[in-house]
Amino acid sequence: RLQTSVSVHPDAIEKTIDDIMELKRINPDINPQLGVSLQACLLQIVGYRNLIAEVEKLRREPYDSENPQHEEMLLKLWKCLKPNSPLKARISKQWCEIGFQGDDPKTDFRGMGLLGLYNLVYFAEWDTEIAQQVLSDSLHPKYSQFSKAEWEKKKFDKAIGYSFAIVGINITDLAYNLLVSGALKTHFYNVAPEAPTLTHFQQTFCYLMHEFHKFWIEEDPLDIMEFNRVREKFHRRILKQLQNPEMALCPHFAASESLINM
Repeated sequence: RLQTSVSVHPDAIEKTIDDIMELKRINPDINPQLGVSLQACLLQIVGYRNLIAEVEKLRREPYDSENPQHEEMLLKLWKCLKPNSPLKARISKQWCEIGFQGDDPKTDFRGMGLLGLYNLVYFAEWDTEIAQQVLSDSLHPKYSQFSKAEWEKKKFDKAIGYSFAIVGINITDLAYNLLVSGALKTHFYNVAPEAPTLTHFQQTFCYLMHEFHKFWIEEDPLDIMEFNRVREKFHRRILKQLQNPEMALCPHFAASESLINM
């Protein structure tokens, strides 16, 4: 029963806890809080497993330009990031303005499937101002959050930008690997009172995008060819933070405030 309990359906968790307490001959009247705590813990464990399955399903689903819902999401991404610049055509070099590689973004989603699009749209829709600022900074890093004095003090000179959308898909890959490796358990168990959801995962993506953006500017890479080195260094930093059992990757976004239970 104990071994199979972590695989039960969420609806069966309450009965599972009752069975465990009966099996272990624990009197709920003597320690009523124990059952509540066990139920919350089991919800988190089961929820984490279910979240991996949900995220994996999105990752495996390819972008389909014949699917109206997929196309609608892609157009929403443009509208959120570039509200004052109408898209002239579905296939257009304008997509490069938000960091895609070519005229049709669908080819850039191959690695992460719909998961990459879901994350980018969430960031752009729920934290629009910040997403637009990060996009602007990625195009013009010398005019980013750092003042001229800070640039001179830190001796930033190269100010290499990056492709916002491509980096977003890459950071989706980083978040995905943190999730499936179990590294995000620390974070989710601290911020989600019960089962972590896809929204929690997307908020984690927002946090990672924001932090990577700052990290990239601070690293002041020579050119875009240093991306993998910077990404790996950033990955190690996040892993180190998550080794702290009390760690919660606290996003700096208004949309995250209702989700973080510090």
